[in-house]
Amino acid sequence: MKILVINGANMNLLGQREPDIYGREDYAALCARIYDHAKLRGIAVECVQSNHEGAIVDAIQEAQGHFDGIVINPGAYTHYSYVIYDALRAVSVPAVEVHMSDIQNREAFRRISVIAPACIAQIRGRGIEGYLTAIDLLIKK
Repeated sequence: MKILVINGANMNLLGQREPDIYGREDYAALCARIYDHAKLRGIAVECVQSNHEGAIVDAIQEAQGHFDGIVINPGAYTHYSYVIYDALRAVSVPAVEVHMSDIQNREAFRRISVIAPACIAQIRGRGIEGYLTAIDLLIKK
């Protein structure tokens, strides 16, 4: 099994950007935790991050035929990117949407995810653990 982990805009600033919301671990630590978790489960993962919507769409499209699942944290694209939604719907790769913070308990605009209907599940408010839970969910699928 091979899972693609996609992180969107500003995720490269983990540990610096609002650490009271997103935690103090940086992006490298996030990826290390993901790789360690996958290794323990005997699966392969690849982590990618982009601040560019088109690059995220490209990664989703390129997952077709190469990955068995997608874990995606679209960042702020969550709330308005119908192109990411369309890309997820266009491929036959199951996806789980992850948010480190609980978007349902934040600003009103963050409570809406246009991405969620294209995913098999949404995990929010569990920090880095949310990614690990998403991987486990995809393994069981």
